[in-house]
Amino acid sequence: MTGLKDIQKVYFIGIGGIGMSALARYFISLGKRVSGYDRTKTVLTSELEASGINIHYEENVNLAPKDIDVIVYTPAIPADHKELVYYRENNYKVVKRSDVLQWITEAAFNVCVGGTHGKTTITTMTAHILRDTGYGCNAFLGGISANYNTNFWSSEKNVCVVEADEYDRSFLKLVPDIAVVTAMDPDHLDIYGTPQAVEDAFVQFAGRVKKGGCLISKYGMKRSNELKADHHYTYSFDNPKADVYATNIDVENGSYRYDVISKGWKLKGVLLHMGGLHNIENSIAAITVAKYLKIDDEKIKNAVANFKGVKRRFEYVLKTSRHILIDDYAHHPEELKALISGIRSLFVDKKCMVIFQPHLYSRTNDLAKEFAQSLDMADEVILLPIYPARELPMPGVESELILDNMQLPQRQVLTKEVMLDWVKMHKPELVVMCGAGDIDTLLEPVKQILETD
Repeated sequence: MTGLKDIQKVYFIGIGGIGMSALARYFISLGKRVSGYDRTKTVLTSELEASGINIHYEENVNLAPKDIDVIVYTPAIPADHKELVYYRENNYKVVKRSDVLQWITEAAFNVCVGGTHGKTTITTMTAHILRDTGYGCNAFLGGISANYNTNFWSSEKNVCVVEADEYDRSFLKLVPDIAVVTAMDPDHLDIYGTPQAVEDAFVQFAGRVKKGGCLISKYGMKRSNELKADHHYTYSFDNPKADVYATNIDVENGSYRYDVISKGWKLKGVLLHMGGLHNIENSIAAITVAKYLKIDDEKIKNAVANFKGVKRRFEYVLKTSRHILIDDYAHHPEELKALISGIRSLFVDKKCMVIFQPHLYSRTNDLAKEFAQSLDMADEVILLPIYPARELPMPGVESELILDNMQLPQRQVLTKEVMLDWVKMHKPELVVMCGAGDIDTLLEPVKQILETD
């Protein structure tokens, strides 16, 4: 293990990323000197600057600090990035974000949550339960906790709750005492190549659980028989064949009340103030972690009831008698399916209007039919142009590729500007805006339009 205590000055290339910013906050909490680069200024980078971190937004070797112990970069940074090339050519210690998480987790008791969807909510809820009940943990989250308005917090207790990112196989450097696997659906095929390779990586991840440790996996996954650990529990939304599942589910004023049943225990009257039936299932995974750690039942229930969710995960941006606006990070077909199903369960008498921004050309190309099937569950759909993130355009791959595979009559592709004009004209009652790109920058304009109705 690299001696973290010996590191005094850290520089982050891509500091504004959700995972990178959590590590930057971690080093600040240790009293280290932190600085960084990012391409654009965001709310997150502004918060980091407010905490004393010097950030520049120009790819410029002259602005990059020279007196640095470790340079941390995200895989989203291109290999020819001028600053990254400079540090490598001058023999600085250059590591990936996953390497730093490996250093941290090698010396701690770790709860690592992985899966192609659901992991951010489960990680955040698990960390919240451990914090709220007084158990204590350090948290490295892939989203902003609505309870604490941050993606990182520290604790004197040497326990880490970590979101295990499968992109670039980063999660295979973690050393879990407890691992959660939520899903192994095809994603990041630009990295893995085939769905089987994605599954192989999750089997490897489960195999990294320490001797005597615990694996918690979703019931019924393909190749689940290959997921092994000394203690292994399966969870499900409501399938009694799983080791842990929910029953007696009721909707109460937009919230859910239910019982969580296991072979050895019952947790009755759990109250979750977070929309989406899939979030009941997410809560079951987090509750199973807490029960494994022998946290008191009433403390667990109070913590779940206090959970406010994750920013951009089924987040109510506007909720009035006339209009509801929901924001969600869903960017995979299975996530969209879960999101729209959750909307349907809560708002059975309202027309479901979905505005979706596809994320990545490669993902759109690989999963166009699956995206179409999920979006067909809505009443009306507007597709925005693809958000490219780290990718260059692919010939023939546009949002129309999804549109052409859809059966829903009420569907169209609109630019951002025309979409806002459409909302002004139609003032829909229930709007769901989703995607992992920059669609969140359109939330405030849409909210203002709906509020004026």
